Amino acid sequence: MEKTEKILTLKNGIEAQVMDSILNEKEIPHIIHSYHDSAYDGIYQTQSAWGYIEALPEYAKKILDIYREMEDNLKTE
Repeated sequence: MEKTEKILTLKNGIEAQVMDSILNEKEIPHIIHSYHDSAYDGIYQTQSAWGYIEALPEYAKKILDIYREMEDNLKTE
């Protein structure tokens, strides 16, 4: 089994949901990890980052391109 790596840090849960939906639609294998810690009720999650996307290295460029396109679309709206 190939080793996955951290590809992209996510700022919030909405980014995570949108990216998950797009990556699933494009059939790009990935894992979304949340930094949520129930012991601290997610307090540090809002101060730093929400979480990250992990995937095989060969999908890194596609994932980053999709993320940039998503960000650009949000800025123009």
